[in-house]
Amino acid sequence: MSGDDRSLAVDFTVCDGHGLCAELLPELVGLDEWGYPVLRAATVPAGLLPDARRAVAACPVMALRLSR
Repeated sequence: MSGDDRSLAVDFTVCDGHGLCAELLPELVGLDEWGYPVLRAATVPAGLLPDARRAVAACPVMALRLSR
């Protein structure tokens, strides 16, 4: 990863399986059979960074994290 790369993570201790992250960022987040997120890739490409930020901000329980 370069210095500008961002990674996406889910805190499953607080995730309620609302599925909003998968709706807003389907390129990187899918859902398992119970509706919980499954990350397709942890590293967020630069072109998807605005969508990833929107998904993180929209998470109703703040379980989705974006970090360097």
